[in-house]
Amino acid sequence: MTSILIKNGTIIRSDGLEEADLLLRDGRIVEIGLIDTPADETIDASGKLIFPGFIDCHVHFREPGYEEKATMKTEAASARAGGVLTVCEMPNTNPPTVTVAALADKVRRASEIHDIDLRFFFGITKEEHLLGLRELFTSSSEEMQRLRKRCCGVKVYFDHSTGNQKIEEGLLPAVFEACAELGITLVGHCEDAGTIAGSVQRVADSKETSVATHSERRPPEAEAKAIQHAIDLAKKYKTHFHVAHLSTKQGIDLVRAAKKEGVTITCEVAPHHLFLTVDDYKKLGTLGKMNPPLRTKDHQEALWKGIHDGTVDCIATDHAPHTLAEKQAGDPLKALSGVPGVETMIPLLLKKLSPIDLYRLCFENPNRIFHLEKNPIEVGTSSIVIIDPNVEWTIHAKDLHSKCGWTPFEGMKVKGRVMKVIN
Repeated sequence: MTSILIKNGTIIRSDGLEEADLLLRDGRIVEIGLIDTPADETIDASGKLIFPGFIDCHVHFREPGYEEKATMKTEAASARAGGVLTVCEMPNTNPPTVTVAALADKVRRASEIHDIDLRFFFGITKEEHLLGLRELFTSSSEEMQRLRKRCCGVKVYFDHSTGNQKIEEGLLPAVFEACAELGITLVGHCEDAGTIAGSVQRVADSKETSVATHSERRPPEAEAKAIQHAIDLAKKYKTHFHVAHLSTKQGIDLVRAAKKEGVTITCEVAPHHLFLTVDDYKKLGTLGKMNPPLRTKDHQEALWKGIHDGTVDCIATDHAPHTLAEKQAGDPLKALSGVPGVETMIPLLLKKLSPIDLYRLCFENPNRIFHLEKNPIEVGTSSIVIIDPNVEWTIHAKDLHSKCGWTPFEGMKVKGRVMKVIN
């Protein structure tokens, strides 16, 4: 039996900070308080912050099908280095996670990953996928029970993005109804297809081809229209709907109003929308291309306001690596959309948020919304992250662990770094 004594740290909880020692045996906390028991290893955590392992409820680890971009193993190492010990992975792989068989394959692959805990969203684009979801969540077989423990929710796309997983017209109400009936959180990529199609045509007519017009091709109105449609359906069917990577002030206003009406709606925002704007296209080029796209400063300010007034429930990265060759080849407007971010999320947020805010947005709320059953810092917990909030450093891709080898936050100065992970 091995033991670790963590001395003089500050434990972060939802209701405040507690200065205390932690004693762990075989990786689990067995005592919290003023502890003088000898241990195999003693860690001086004076001035350090102690969190439960952070949760990123929106990642794309690309396996199976796109291992040239990333693998579960490489991206798990990246997540762990950033203090993220639980991730919720999206279905747009190849094959997509739209069948029980595809989910089982991902769960099998994840069994070989010991750095972090991977959970998976079930995607739906056709009626047959909805039938598979019902089988997964109603079957009493041991295999189905095992698989649904690894399934954290359902994902739908209101329009095509990477992987072309747009849901069939007319099927969306049935998905809302089924998720309400089965008690499943439904996550949506909210961009209205018709609005985007019209905007794409207007940009094409203008003959402008710079990557910055990507933000004009997928305008704020597309997000707002899709979110309003989702709110109407969530209200009708009493579904818990979660807005993925919300990026606009219109979206924030709609979610805020819906919450006041009692609609069961939650939302997340991504670090790239919090720390980058359309002005960064000049520096980043296609490395700043993602869906939904970068917005103007007023939208960014609305997101921060939504964080501080409680409208925003989670911060999640939409970690979506592509190779540099894919991002930089050919027509900028045809470059693949998506950026990595799971390793840089916590240090970026430490610049702007209190430890309790970080706990709420990157542990407590995603843990509750997606029924992950992760423990806070208490006796029995085995997932611990120790952060030094005073270390100043600069983000460089060469120091990160994602297979893609680049970051949109290259050169940003941050304060606060993960010093120790126990998992």
